[in-house]
Parts: sequence; structure tokens; C-alpha cells
Amino acid sequence: MQLHSDSKPYDDINITPMLDLAYVLLVIFIIMTTASVQGMKVNLPKASAQPSLAQPTTKAITVTNEGRLFLDTVPVTLPELEQRLLQQKALTPEFPVVIKGDGQAQYQGVMDVLDLLGRIGITQVGLATKPLVK
Repeated sequence: MQLHSDSKPYDDINITPMLDLAYVLLVIFIIMTTASVQGMKVNLPKASAQPSLAQPTTKAITVTNEGRLFLDTVPVTLPELEQRLLQQKALTPEFPVVIKGDGQAQYQGVMDVLDLLGRIGITQVGLATKPLVK
């Protein structure tokens, strides 16, 4: 049996599998870099750089400049916030909480949340800030 004389050696490289892998890695990278503390977007006050408290079980409490409260991204009232935090504390006794208070928010709104956390007995509390730009 003889091969046709006009056949050429196969010298093209199929890069489709390599591109598929690159796209999957890109999607994973995007998802992992955007997985941070959940919550509503607010204008955070500035502070010096400190290590982040963000962990997978971190709860974010947001106080907007209008005084509205959010637990992660869900709008809540102060009594609802207390109830949800007590439920979380029953599941995980020691979980960190990050308070994201808008820089223009009234101080009393943040103090109400801090008082609530003290009454419940949550000790791992952090305040989210932006790094100070020099």
C-alpha cells in the first residue's frame, strides 16, 4: 500500500485546547480576586494600611449615609440584624464581623451597631476603611 505523493506532513498546531485552558484560568482568576467581603458599596473613610479581616465566614454590616443597615447585601432593621446575628452565633460562636460605615454616615448609626454587637457578645469586630493615599 502506498501513500499519495501529494500528501504533506501535518505541521499545524491546534491551539484550541490551550485557549480553552487559558479562558478557564482567566475566569477562575476573576472570580477569586472579586471574592471579598460582601456588602453594599459605600464611600469608606481613609485610614492607614492594616491587614484585612476578610474570611469566608466574615459578615459585613453596612451603614449607609442615609442610616440604612445591610447585612451582607440584604437590607435589615436593627432588630432583624440582632436576630440574624444571633442565628449565626448559634451556628458559629466565633465569627468575625466587618462594619462598613459610609464616611458621611451619622456616627450614631455605627454606634448602634457596635452596641448591638457588644450585647450579643461578638468580639471579632473590624471597621472597613480605605488605605490612606499619600
